[in-house]
Amino acid sequence: MFKQTYRLFFCSLIMLLTSCASQYEPGRYRNETPKLDMQSYFNGKLDAWGMFQDRSGAIVKRFTVVMDCQWSGDTGTLNEDFSYSDGSKQKRIWTLKKVGNDQFTGTAADVIGEAKGQVSGNTLHWNYVLALPVDGSIYNVDFDDTMVLMDDRIMLNRAIMRKFGVELGSVTLSFTKRSSTTP
Repeated sequence: MFKQTYRLFFCSLIMLLTSCASQYEPGRYRNETPKLDMQSYFNGKLDAWGMFQDRSGAIVKRFTVVMDCQWSGDTGTLNEDFSYSDGSKQKRIWTLKKVGNDQFTGTAADVIGEAKGQVSGNTLHWNYVLALPVDGSIYNVDFDDTMVLMDDRIMLNRAIMRKFGVELGSVTLSFTKRSSTTP
């Protein structure tokens, strides 16, 4: 009986640990088009619409984002202004740096440490820890964030949020890059 219980526990532990790991493989998307050029796409004004969902799939909060982005050499600044469905507002300013071929880092006031990102084909994959305010408390939550360029203006984004390896929920966004004639 003990041996059977031990095997069940061990198999469950392995399944839990492997389900917590990111399934992102950078080479998988290298031939996907259109190719994502971070310094081109995240330059100028963008609009985004998104939602938070808990792990059951229930929509917890909806939001919009207006982004103003600019680059100077290998350093980019992304000013994000969030408006949430409950009427609250938030501002986040990202500083991005190109640190290698298709590799980027990012910092922001509510990002713990440094975000690490890699571009492959039409896809950007980020990993970072965000200090997330929830009901008056702050929780440091792991984000596994995948952004996919659909065409020269549209990007889709899905981020999985985890704490201690346990999935808490997800964030889904759709970005639209404004044309040069749109204010």
